[in-house]
Amino acid sequence: MYWLRRGWQQLTREVLVLPSRTLVLVWVVALLALPWVWDDPYVLRVIALTCIFAIFAASWDLLSGYSGQVNFGHALFFGAGAYTSALLALRLGLPPWVSLVIGTALATLIGVAIGYICLRLRGPYLSLATLAFPLIGTGVLLAFPDFSGGELGVYGVPRLARSPVANYYIAVVSMLVLVFAIWKLAESRFGLVLHAIRDDEIAARASGINTPRYKIAAFAISAFAAGVAGALLAHYLRIAAPFLLETALSFQVVIWGIFGGIATIWGPVIAVFLLYPLTEWFGGFQAFGERRLLFFGVIVLLVLLFMPRGLARRLRDAIETLCPRCKQRNPRWRSTCRVCSAPLAPTDSPRSTAPPVASRESVRQ
Repeated sequence: MYWLRRGWQQLTREVLVLPSRTLVLVWVVALLALPWVWDDPYVLRVIALTCIFAIFAASWDLLSGYSGQVNFGHALFFGAGAYTSALLALRLGLPPWVSLVIGTALATLIGVAIGYICLRLRGPYLSLATLAFPLIGTGVLLAFPDFSGGELGVYGVPRLARSPVANYYIAVVSMLVLVFAIWKLAESRFGLVLHAIRDDEIAARASGINTPRYKIAAFAISAFAAGVAGALLAHYLRIAAPFLLETALSFQVVIWGIFGGIATIWGPVIAVFLLYPLTEWFGGFQAFGERRLLFFGVIVLLVLLFMPRGLARRLRDAIETLCPRCKQRNPRWRSTCRVCSAPLAPTDSPRSTAPPVASRESVRQ
């Protein structure tokens, strides 16, 4: 009873008080209840793949959005987890869950190594350097076709579960756990330090922050999540092919991040849940054909033009407002803050009803 009462208090005081958190709760319940309401195998497959790519997008946002280390080769971690898990399960006969853990560990080690190599690089130099690593990985795979399958890859990778519904729940639960964990990490002191490194690394280092350690940690955590996503995809699709390391996949995750809003974690996840099912839906119409990529590009371009801060921030600002005094978010329809009871001014108003803050000049006078 104590835990139920405490859970209900947390739900009413922390979740249901904000529209954005309420929508997240509804989205989680809908994902968990979908197989009981709509058990179409195709729909479950699309949503499961969407969840896997959502993990991939959130991992990129932690590295590139929060720490400012824009990675144009993020598919390397995705492909490393997929290939390692698939090859261990096929060639050595390891159980799928064991191979998944080993594949994730190898992807994490690769992330640490790349983070160490790229410590001295910043800006476009870092992005171009990371772009080269997936090309190197693809070359290594093609150099040993007897083991890696060459251009065709490997097929017949064992699934993590036999039932389609069970595989769906593995993808959904993995996505929820990892995305929530990445979000909590980004909102903690670790994420605050990454923000400081992104804004001014020299100032962060002068304040006593060990910036190389945090940058390598960001690479490792991001590679870990991307490796999990890649291993899940390999076991779900039962294949591991060179397309998992292609540059197109790396740029795809960049588009998801910018479309949803970088440095938000939830923005890229929202972008994946909107864009990936949409492209699949367009692909079901023969009239669209290859023109579905054109429609996809137009939609992305319109969002980037009219919502430069990303879709997630625009939607949140439409339903919530920020208190000028305590900086806590409140529902748009409230006139006073739910925390400090300060009056809330409309965001488009040129004046704010919050008490003025004295400037340094006025204090001196």
